[in-house]
Amino acid sequence: MKKIQQVVLGLLYIIMTALLVFPGAAAAEETETPEGTEIGGFTYEVILPENQLNKEVGYFDLQLAAGQKQTIQIKLTNPTNIETTLSVKLSGAKTNSNGVIEYTPNEIENDASLKYDFVDVVKGPEEVVLAPGEERMLDLEVTMPEASFDGIITGGIQLRNITNEEELDKQKEGTVINKFAYLIGVVLQQNDTEVTHDLALNKVYAGLNNYRNTIFVNFSNIQPAFVREMTVDAQITKKGSKDVLYDTKKASMKMAPNSLIDFPVSMQGDRMVAGDYTAYITVTTEVNTWTWEQDFTITNEEAEKYNEQDVGLIQEEGIDWKLIAAIVAGVFVLVLVIYLVIRQVKKKNEAKKRKKTKSKKKKRN
Repeated sequence: MKKIQQVVLGLLYIIMTALLVFPGAAAAEETETPEGTEIGGFTYEVILPENQLNKEVGYFDLQLAAGQKQTIQIKLTNPTNIETTLSVKLSGAKTNSNGVIEYTPNEIENDASLKYDFVDVVKGPEEVVLAPGEERMLDLEVTMPEASFDGIITGGIQLRNITNEEELDKQKEGTVINKFAYLIGVVLQQNDTEVTHDLALNKVYAGLNNYRNTIFVNFSNIQPAFVREMTVDAQITKKGSKDVLYDTKKASMKMAPNSLIDFPVSMQGDRMVAGDYTAYITVTTEVNTWTWEQDFTITNEEAEKYNEQDVGLIQEEGIDWKLIAAIVAGVFVLVLVIYLVIRQVKKKNEAKKRKKTKSKKKKRN
């Protein structure tokens, strides 16, 4: 009898443990930077030329005539005792979805209004190798457009140490390798004419933001001038309805000249539903206010695709309640069967005891 009870308790423990433990949590691993690999180092100094407009800043702020060429310089120094290789990357200024201007290399598309791309105006080497203790000038060639224009062209110069980068990347997975980069801004203009930014709505569409269902409002700054202190207020309704389904408001945003922004409106964890919708958008800047009303459609294919990729919905769907109900029912049936078996065994044992007792009484008589 005790053995049967032990078996039953063991089965119940295993089943209940299985019910209480769900997948989805992973332990975090602490890792270290690999030892034995030297990564070198460097310092830089921006050499401001005579035509620098603002001499109090650490970036290039230059005025050049149409078609003018100029070499701008950055002094690089390798203070270490090993050879150091630097990556030099140029990129035009763009605007990310948070309303922050990006000067680093990124995947954001150029806006259709961009006439003169920074990477076509400024050229330089892709890599620089510095010997131990070496100091040298990084030369970058600026060639202004032949046509006259008002406004600015702006972008960034990224300097990054890539010494032994391939060797570092081959280190075991999960190691933490710190990589640092310096960024130097460049602003170019031909004259002092002040240009005022102007905004234009492009489209409203469904997608994912950080793997969450989202509605995006895509609009552009179509002028070669910065946007500062921008506030965006977007509301989404079903087409023909005044009930607001989703809304997002954000202030203190900026936009780069001739750039676009994909402003995200969170669907707050909801499943995406196919249908016709309307977006009401108000954008306020330091100089003006723009108000747009835009109808858009979410197709069945889009809704199905994004719902399958939304991590919040995946986690929610990961708990299969039908399966859990079936397991619980199975446990109940198993416990019931075990109870009946024990009861039956107990009855048989009691019957045997009674039979033995009767036999003993007969023998005595």
